[in-house]
Amino acid sequence: MTEFAPGATELPHASEVVERALALSKADEAIVIVSDGSEATLRWAGNSMTTNGSSTFREWSVVSVFRDGPRSARVGSIRSTSVDPADIEAVVRASEAAARGAEPAKDAMPLLETPGEAADWSDDPARTGVEIFTGAARDLAAGFDGADRLYGFAEHRLVTTWLGASTGIRRRFVQPTGSVEINGKRGAGADLASAWVGVGTVDFADVDVAALLADLSRRLDWAGKRFELPAGRYETLMPPSTVADMMIYLAWSMEGRGAHEGHTAFARAGGTRVGERLTDIPLTLYSDPAAPGLEYRPFVATSTSSEAVSVFDNGLSAERVDWLSEGVVRSLVYPRATAAEYDAPVAIPGENLLLTGGSEATIDEMIARTERGLLLTTLWYIREVDPASLLLTGLTRDGVYLVEDGAVVGAVNNFRFNESPLDLLRRATEAGATEITLPREWKDWFTRTAMPPLRIPDFHMSSVSRAT
Repeated sequence: MTEFAPGATELPHASEVVERALALSKADEAIVIVSDGSEATLRWAGNSMTTNGSSTFREWSVVSVFRDGPRSARVGSIRSTSVDPADIEAVVRASEAAARGAEPAKDAMPLLETPGEAADWSDDPARTGVEIFTGAARDLAAGFDGADRLYGFAEHRLVTTWLGASTGIRRRFVQPTGSVEINGKRGAGADLASAWVGVGTVDFADVDVAALLADLSRRLDWAGKRFELPAGRYETLMPPSTVADMMIYLAWSMEGRGAHEGHTAFARAGGTRVGERLTDIPLTLYSDPAAPGLEYRPFVATSTSSEAVSVFDNGLSAERVDWLSEGVVRSLVYPRATAAEYDAPVAIPGENLLLTGGSEATIDEMIARTERGLLLTTLWYIREVDPASLLLTGLTRDGVYLVEDGAVVGAVNNFRFNESPLDLLRRATEAGATEITLPREWKDWFTRTAMPPLRIPDFHMSSVSRAT
């Protein structure tokens, strides 16, 4: 992405880029997507602010379509970060050349027709700046006076997307994304204790830094006593953040075509696992662009096709999709062309993920009911081992704790784990209260989640890790 200083260059308005590119197009159909972004960041290390700053950027794409028929077309897509209006025609021509030389698109469908301009089409892009961190920085500074060493990162991003198509589509949306991550360290050498907390936000108004620091201090207190445990299967309590990291990978594996072709864990003889019950706990896993605090762009805007999204679906409205409903697999991801091929309902992947249907129990209440087990606070370096079973491996990090007789009694060594999110849902014996949470492993790609804590009776810690 090309970054530019606000005011340094007279940029064409994003809507003007869309209209110019569409007017210049000689393709049968064309789609133009422009994203203007604004980002602010704040970093601290060793109880001292280190860097802060803000930047803006533009990224845009032209998609050209040449038709051989309603369900036959060739597509070319060119992405640019240029902010020079003189480059618009060159990008349009490059997109057309790419389309002429392309193989027929397997996902070809008629483009959507939604005439009419969005009410906010001509509005300027949203902007953020380091002032968004004023309250958080003040509360962090108070934390710097403590004995624990604090490290971390806060970011806020506003991305305004304009989508226009030669069929009349004009849509615009502002996506806010923000997060705070704090790592605390206490002691040194063999006595070093480390813990992590984090939270997602849209505007930092709801970020309670004091509460985060209190949770961090409590975890470091727990690490005052150490236990060495062997690999094995342990009753394990997973707080919402760790559940999110596992469920995100589950959602990423739900392409309908892969299931029909037998490539994924959602395949079964003669079809897919839609309709199969995973758990008797009435858990519902869903994506909803209108979920409060977790809203995302309510329409498709993509410059390239994949098994999950199609350029021919640009402008398609996003709606709530229940991937699991009361413990039963209900939906897989189907762009329009794939849905037509398999006679399935259209379902586009969501940019948030919520798991509901548990009790009202908090993680502390679940700890109080645990005779002996582990509290697994963060996951790291998750990788897929077997797509057929969705077996994942990864490491624990910054806080695995031993629970005995309803209380956390100390920290334990780190482990490598082998688990499938599908199997976790099948084996879970308790789900608590759903809350908005920040995944740690996938935070750079997926921040908008709400999850409950889960109790797993036999979480598989496959080997001891010496990582600290």
